[in-house]
Amino acid sequence: MSSPILRYFAVDHLPAHLHATAAPFRELAHQLDDRLPHGAEKSVALRKLLESKDAAVRAALDLPTEG
Repeated sequence: MSSPILRYFAVDHLPAHLHATAAPFRELAHQLDDRLPHGAEKSVALRKLLESKDAAVRAALDLPTEG
């Protein structure tokens, strides 16, 4: 069973220009969820990865967009 936190790594709700920033975090989150045993440290790892993804997406908001 997948970790519930994985739902927060979805990118479909983001504007298209932010997908490239968020997608690698989603991929890594799924890899970690598949490879690590369930437990407190896995939960911490995924939570901190989510914090990092959120910060990266916020930083990418300042990138110039085409159009």
